[in-house]
Amino acid sequence: MVDRVAVIGAGIGGLSAAALLARQGLAVTVLERAAAPGGKLREEHVGGRRLDAGPTVFTMRWVFDELFEALGTALDSHVTLARADVLARHAWSAAERLDLFAGPARTAEAIAAFAGPAEARGFREFCARARSTYRTLEGPFIRGMRPTPLSLAASAGLSGLGGLWRIAPFTTLWKALGEHFTDPRLRQLFGRYATYVGASPFLAPATLMLIAHVEQEGVWLVEGGMHRIAAALAALAEAEGATFRYGAEVAEVTVRGGRAAGVRLLNGEAVPANAVVANADAAALSAGLFGAGAARAVPRPGGRSLSAVTWAMVAEAGGFPLARHTVFFSADYAAEFQDLLGRARLPAAPTVYVCAQDRGDDAAPPAGPERLLVLVNAPPTGDANPFPPSEIAPCETAAFGLMERCGLTLRRSGCTVTTPAGWASRFPGTGGALYGAPPHGWAASFSRPGARTALPGLYLAGGSTHPGAGVPMAAMSGRLAAASLLSDRAAGGKAR
Repeated sequence: MVDRVAVIGAGIGGLSAAALLARQGLAVTVLERAAAPGGKLREEHVGGRRLDAGPTVFTMRWVFDELFEALGTALDSHVTLARADVLARHAWSAAERLDLFAGPARTAEAIAAFAGPAEARGFREFCARARSTYRTLEGPFIRGMRPTPLSLAASAGLSGLGGLWRIAPFTTLWKALGEHFTDPRLRQLFGRYATYVGASPFLAPATLMLIAHVEQEGVWLVEGGMHRIAAALAALAEAEGATFRYGAEVAEVTVRGGRAAGVRLLNGEAVPANAVVANADAAALSAGLFGAGAARAVPRPGGRSLSAVTWAMVAEAGGFPLARHTVFFSADYAAEFQDLLGRARLPAAPTVYVCAQDRGDDAAPPAGPERLLVLVNAPPTGDANPFPPSEIAPCETAAFGLMERCGLTLRRSGCTVTTPAGWASRFPGTGGALYGAPPHGWAASFSRPGARTALPGLYLAGGSTHPGAGVPMAAMSGRLAAASLLSDRAAGGKAR
């Protein structure tokens, strides 16, 4: 019987698993090498202020509503959420701007004014296709334990096979967008959804258009920042009896009698357990960073997703009306991704994302300096090529030059830069990749490891495992890990 569980990592996946397992009466110890919970859902302290320096978009609220309900409480009792009216603002030049809104009808009107009525009709058709794709995949894939193409087809049944075919799994996102939009700016805008999971729109499957539907279902602003989600889950886990140890770096998953028997910390301390949940990138386990036993239990990932260069800053912004989420697009998307993936270098002309964390739907900008996170995509080569300052500087000049050409002026009073090398240091074995393996090709989403591994007693959670990258998906992976462990426990440890 499983009584003691060691959870490696206090990211969202590990926190979700820890809280659920502790609620079932198991003795859970969470071991986190950082000083606070959250993993990639982290904060930076700049100029005496805290700001989100990882994920900044909160969607798929239902995942957390269900999770907190399973923990005997309600999400609204722990965090304050406000639904955004403006999903994101987009700019290509000082004269080219387009907002996406929570209401698709209003967005269609904006697209008609921006690019013409034919493009607005294409948007409506695209939304219908995105909605159908999401509905086809939510049950059997997102909620499923670890689906395969055959199990997905079997779950759909004869009546659902048409729906599976219509989601065009063998078509790239970029090609599918061409079926709905002739304006290259709109293909670029909706193609950006691929980067939400660290992929290229020229290689990722058309199924990623479901992200458009996810956003239409609600983008939420978290009062106090995204880190509040992690803090709330950690507090719930502790209330259920889980123990958290920060500054505790795990060096090895120990194996005894052919199954996971606990962990050994970097300082040599042994932490015995009947089961281990590893909320770490699958690449770190397969590379042997947690010992030979764990390495043999996890398949090597098929490549790395994108990394990023970020500037977390406090600055006075003027000239351009930033929304909470604003994207400034490069002139040549294909060239940008050729730099990122073909040449493995920082893009000469990057697309730039800005999260203005003191802004909501109110059009009035905050008075004085505000908190901004500026991000550009980067190759996941932080281990092999750490991108010295001489390479970061031209990328920064290009990124901030694009924003200035679109009308935005920034006067910084404090700034912290994180490069792929910085991400690689925080998350070993990844090279700075932020989303596990990229979903390039129709089969990639099925190749992510599931909650169970080849080593009995070792379970996986996090954005590099099924069902995929992103805060809600990571939370779902934690639920799947906890459910797998509890199911195996009920079966006497024989199930795998």
